[in-house]
Amino acid sequence: MCQSTNNIIIPTLRYPVRCMEQLNMTTWSMVVDCPEVAAKAVPGQFVHLLPDGNYTLRRPISICEINRSAGTLRLVFEVRGEGTETLSHLRAGDMVNLLGSLGHGFTLLEQKQPVILIGGGIGTPPMLPLAQYYGEQATVICGFRNAGAAILQQDFAKAGAQTVLCTDDGSAGHHGLVTQPLAELINERKPAMLYACGPMPMLRAIANMAKAQGIPCEVSLEERMGCGVGACLVCACNIYLDDGSVHAGHVCKDGPVFDAERVVWNG
Repeated sequence: MCQSTNNIIIPTLRYPVRCMEQLNMTTWSMVVDCPEVAAKAVPGQFVHLLPDGNYTLRRPISICEINRSAGTLRLVFEVRGEGTETLSHLRAGDMVNLLGSLGHGFTLLEQKQPVILIGGGIGTPPMLPLAQYYGEQATVICGFRNAGAAILQQDFAKAGAQTVLCTDDGSAGHHGLVTQPLAELINERKPAMLYACGPMPMLRAIANMAKAQGIPCEVSLEERMGCGVGACLVCACNIYLDDGSVHAGHVCKDGPVFDAERVVWNG
């Protein structure tokens, strides 16, 4: 089966779900057998899932883990509406309609380079493939509302990364925003790159810190999407071009990963 969007023909297939796991009250982990997609996927990309039933729009889900040898992708998502609620009811052996992998991913440096990864809430899953790539050279700062919302901390530790957990209410780890431990880590040892995904105010603050310190920074933007391939205008975002002019881009096609200095930060 194929999906046609503005004369772009993209094959879409139904793939078997290998396993489903509930991580907390609202967050689920899905592993999908999709060898041809896993073979080409890179950290920072996403897939577009179409829930079974009376749904016309797909749900963009960031890639949380790429296992090329097993031919699987791990997708971690939060239930936010009827579509993701339907996806959460999938079980091992069920089939899922998956389009991907889509978008531009993160730039990977030499693995010996020290990096800092920052994830906020459901922006945390895209950081795991980076932690698995950099291993002990990665420090991961994760921010959540409270201890019950925290996810993937054991996965980051298993990858060999150093972890810093932050919660808004102080129920676990550092009490406060991710920017405080980030500033301390930068002062201790300037990293070769900052990678971040999460709420826009968090990304804007991290981008400003990176620019002030002269540290390269890439951010993954989270926006509502329609088509996922750049044909609609749902996920429009403003980015700077080389000549300094502002261009109306698309998170799905031009991103979701951007050089932080290319993003027009509002506010």
